[in-house]
Amino acid sequence: MNDLSPVQEYYKDKTIFITGASGFMGKVLLEKLLYSCHSLKEVIIICRPKRGKAPETRLEEMFKLPIFQRIRDERPHMLKKVTIYQGDVTYDLLGLSGDSLKHVVENTNIVFHMAATLKLEGNLRDAIDMNLLGTQRALNVAKDMKQLEAFVHLSTAFCNCDQEVMYEKVYEFPHKPEDLMRLAEWMDVKTLDAITPDLLKPHPNTYTYSKRLAELLVRDHYETMPVIIARPSIVSPAAYEPLPGWVDNLNGPTGLMIGCGKGVIRSVLVKKENKAEVIPVDYAINGLIVIPYEFNKQAKRPADVPVYNITNADFRKMAMGDIVEVSKRINQQVPFNAGLWYPDPCVTTNELYHKFNVAMFHWLPAYLLDFLMLILGQKRFMLRVQEKISTGLGVLQFFTLNPWVFKSDNYGSLWNNLGEQDKTIFNMDMNVKDTEETYLTVCARGARKFILKEKDEDLPKARLHMRIQWFVDVICKTLIVGAFFYYLLKWTGVLAMF
Repeated sequence: MNDLSPVQEYYKDKTIFITGASGFMGKVLLEKLLYSCHSLKEVIIICRPKRGKAPETRLEEMFKLPIFQRIRDERPHMLKKVTIYQGDVTYDLLGLSGDSLKHVVENTNIVFHMAATLKLEGNLRDAIDMNLLGTQRALNVAKDMKQLEAFVHLSTAFCNCDQEVMYEKVYEFPHKPEDLMRLAEWMDVKTLDAITPDLLKPHPNTYTYSKRLAELLVRDHYETMPVIIARPSIVSPAAYEPLPGWVDNLNGPTGLMIGCGKGVIRSVLVKKENKAEVIPVDYAINGLIVIPYEFNKQAKRPADVPVYNITNADFRKMAMGDIVEVSKRINQQVPFNAGLWYPDPCVTTNELYHKFNVAMFHWLPAYLLDFLMLILGQKRFMLRVQEKISTGLGVLQFFTLNPWVFKSDNYGSLWNNLGEQDKTIFNMDMNVKDTEETYLTVCARGARKFILKEKDEDLPKARLHMRIQWFVDVICKTLIVGAFFYYLLKWTGVLAMF
């Protein structure tokens, strides 16, 4: 008896090749394929040595992570279906050669190209090498794949930021990918850095710029290859699987949530009425898995390269101001352990006021704490932390101060076209009863558990600590404001009148 769903049946006996499997989305994709598409033949991933650890060691450590727990418990044999090769998208042929290259090109049916540098503040050469040339190298390997059915390129929903409304299509751009690849090859880093601001316009950073050029590169291969473009928005912690709240990095909303919750971030530039553009990682991954199935079941191939804006449904998007208020409420119930100060960040669109807050409540305490550490003979760290926070907040401003409008009909159709069995397995349902507040609570608990490694039994102590911080915060603010008005009245002579 065959109890496989249509999507599971499609993946039966298939070999999948993944670049970027060690990243946040890559791990979740690998876990979901192994768990839900358990009739697949093999998953091939490439990985480079890191901190003296061989790729095989890194894979063993990855399989020990909490997200692979259900596979270890229910389907441990699936872990043996993963083949790892030493490889890197910054090398020709992805660093593959000999038998490993032969195995990949002769067996692969589906490619998920996810490897990229996500550094928004990174230099242009690195972005071109990873995001543009890396895509070219992946395509070069895929060209020789004898049984290729789908090459899914992971882009970003923000790569066409000059458009008021971003539809599911590839937008033209004056710069040619080939020209930029040649430019990065012969031009020295110093000169390239000097011309980068002019090259990037209207893009805010090298990440969105290089991703846009990579889309053009992928689009140009559509005539001869089954290429597909998937554009997730800001990917946030898992809503349901493999574990609610699962996250393994400080990028995007998680870093902001922890920074504010620990009292380290005291001011953020945010336009409160703008909608938050986030998508839970499990929703994004389920979409990615369904895309090759949907592409190959069509009787006629689409005229243009298929593009999917993997974004939240419009009716589920919350205003950023509402998210801040809800997060503050959640922070009372699910506080982080031993924060630096009472978490009550100022949210403003006034840049001058924001800079004043940053100077007073970011840099001044950092200098004072590091000075105290110096006197006590301890290692100083706060200035370094604030530099990272300052850089991170700087690049986030473009996304928090500008409105975004995405059309996601293709992504929505993935869910609508699924049968009931597949809808249960590959959940992308936007009409769930859970509220956004419920999801944000899941995110807060996930940040505590998976990033900060804080235990639930510490919550009562953390709540007490927060109440003490609130009391100290009120006293300090009262004293500062009182002192300010006292000296103001004294300076103006008003005090002498009394």
